[in-house]
Amino acid sequence: MSSTPEGTPAPPPERVIARLRSNARAMFWPSLVLILAAGGVGYFAGRVSEVWEVVLLWSAAAAVVLLLFLLPLAAWLSRRYTITTRRLILRHGFFVRVRQELLHSRGYDVAVKRNWLQSMFRSGDVRINSGLDHPVVLKDVPKADQVQRALTELMEHAQTVVAVRRQQSESVSDETTVWGSR
Repeated sequence: MSSTPEGTPAPPPERVIARLRSNARAMFWPSLVLILAAGGVGYFAGRVSEVWEVVLLWSAAAAVVLLLFLLPLAAWLSRRYTITTRRLILRHGFFVRVRQELLHSRGYDVAVKRNWLQSMFRSGDVRINSGLDHPVVLKDVPKADQVQRALTELMEHAQTVVAVRRQQSESVSDETTVWGSR
């Protein structure tokens, strides 16, 4: 283990604990639309004979697939949560990327909220109250209870490490500094 100039040990490197997205169940209806659009084009492509009908059929299918499958897919893929040993990183956005970080050492409350459908799939919304105006919500995360336990343990460990470092730094400086003496 390397040491810093003050002689205190360097902190361990940051490791990724988990990379998460919301549950893939969110893509059920868009996937069904894709299957129905492909089936509809396959069914009606042989039944239309005019060129404008073929163009209209393919244009309508392309619009439906773009609006009802590709846009929800891009939105689902663009939202990611990364849990590391030091922080929680939230990324979302497609054209405008937004990145938010919460340090475990700052401390926060973690709660899980789920509806009946999320309970069936053991997913849920993990609500993190860090003292900011609005709590951070990891929406529809798989294995929500496990994520809650991991975040709580990481936060408690980080606060313990910070307290030990603070205590070490206070005990290292035994020199007395006199302020305002003449």
